[in-house]
Amino acid sequence: MLTVATANVNGIRAAFKRGMGEWIEQRRPDVLLLQEVRASDEILGDHLSAQEWRLAHEASETKGRAGVAIASRLPMRAVRIGIGTGVPSDSGRWVEADLELPGGGLLTVVSAYVHSGQAGTPKMDEKYAFLDVMTKRMAELAGEDQHAVVAGDLNIAHREADIKNWKGNLKSAGFLPQERAYLDTWFDEQGWRDLGREHGGEGPGPYTWWSWRGQAFDNDSGWRIDYQLATPGLADTVRSVAIDRAATYDARFSDHAPVVVTYDV
Repeated sequence: MLTVATANVNGIRAAFKRGMGEWIEQRRPDVLLLQEVRASDEILGDHLSAQEWRLAHEASETKGRAGVAIASRLPMRAVRIGIGTGVPSDSGRWVEADLELPGGGLLTVVSAYVHSGQAGTPKMDEKYAFLDVMTKRMAELAGEDQHAVVAGDLNIAHREADIKNWKGNLKSAGFLPQERAYLDTWFDEQGWRDLGREHGGEGPGPYTWWSWRGQAFDNDSGWRIDYQLATPGLADTVRSVAIDRAATYDARFSDHAPVVVTYDV
C-alpha cells in the first residue's frame, strides 16, 4: 500500500506552529505533496528533518509567495522543476518527480498550485495562460506508459457539488465556466480520474478549503479545490480517499484540508 497526501499548508512555518508535524506523525504518508510552502529549501528541510524525506522543491521568485514541494520516502529517480512558461508569476507552482515503487516501476507525482485569479483582471489572464501550459503537460503525462498523480490546490471548483454557495459565485474566479472547462478536458478527453469525487459520493462536498474569516468552517461553507488526479490504471488501485478536515476551527493547521489517498501498487 502507498499513501499519498496533498496539502496546501498556507506557509510551512505557520502550519508547523499549528500542529502540522503531529498530523504527519499520525498519518505517516509515503509521499507528501505541498503547496504554498512560502519558504527556502533550507527552511523546508529543517521542518521536515525529523523524517527521512527525499525532497524536491520549487520556491517562488517572489519571496513569501507560492512554493511547491514533494517529500517522498521512496527513492526519486528524476526531478523536474517548473512547467516552463518563463513567467515570474508561474514560479513556485509546479514540481514533478519520478519515484521508484517498492514492487518495481515508476510513479510520477506532481505538486501543483494554480493561481487563484481575479475575474476581469490581468491576474485571470495569467491563470488561463498557466492552465493552457498545464493542460499540455497533463496530456503528455497521460500518454506515458506509467502511473501518474497530479495533485494540489487547483483553485477551481469543478461542479456545483464542489462549492457550498455556487449560486453566489457564478461570476467569481474559481468557478467560472472557462476555468471549469479545463477540468472537463482533463477528465473527458485526457482520461484523468478525479479521486475525490469518485470516492466522495455525489456531494455536496466534501470540501477542502474554508475561509479563515467568519463562520465558514463551522458552517461547512467551503470549496473543493484540492485534488488528486490519477491516470486510469492507478485510479483502479485506489483503496481509500479521505479529506482530513480538522475537528474544530482551532485545530486546523491551514485553511485547506489535506487530501489523502491510499493506492495498492
